[in-house]
Amino acid sequence: MYREIHRYRGGEVDLARWPATIPAVAQILADGLDLGPGVTVLAGENGVGKSTVVELIAEACGLNPQGGSAKARFQTRGSEPGIGEHLWAERGPGYPAWAYFLRADTMHSLYTYLEENPGRQPERFHELSHGEGFLEILRTRINQAGFYLMDEPDAPLSFVSSLSLVALLHDLAAAGGQLIVATHSPVVAAVPGARILELGDWGIRPVSWDQLELVASWRQFLDQPQSFFRYLLDESTS
Repeated sequence: MYREIHRYRGGEVDLARWPATIPAVAQILADGLDLGPGVTVLAGENGVGKSTVVELIAEACGLNPQGGSAKARFQTRGSEPGIGEHLWAERGPGYPAWAYFLRADTMHSLYTYLEENPGRQPERFHELSHGEGFLEILRTRINQAGFYLMDEPDAPLSFVSSLSLVALLHDLAAAGGQLIVATHSPVVAAVPGARILELGDWGIRPVSWDQLELVASWRQFLDQPQSFFRYLLDESTS
């Protein structure tokens, strides 16, 4: 299990340049990030640094920041934070034997790597639908107690499949797994027992599920969708 991600003493990070200019990353560089046991959910609007935080954790923990296991060797266009070498992933007791990074925006390249890597059992991810491919990765790679990073694993999943993902996350945590999940889904954020961190202009703060802005927004939309569209659509053309 990982206890904390923090900056090396004297680590040379340019605080005036991306990604250090993202409030959440700046907070990690200054104060570290307590990972904690079980499930940690990272929530927040687009652009607040959820994916960047997950990627720098991957770098610090020795995982391929583009996704897969520690042994995965593939890369599309490099866009990661690149500051992992200046961060220290402090380990605690029960260090996991298996770790995996599920990153939604690089799954197509991961599928190709898994299908074409010689010596592996044949797999046909590209013949599956988008959602089926994600579910197959969950079934075959996220299936034992270990350390898992997930960046928007709900992206291609239906409501019912998202509920199945919540059950999987809960069961893995109960078995001793450690999971960090970035999501826009109020369903995934509702994993029982999860610690929720909300990212924004303030940096990173712990909140309850009921306090999440995304939960409030979804409740308002489902209750009165037309109140949102009134300001977004030109009613004269509807």
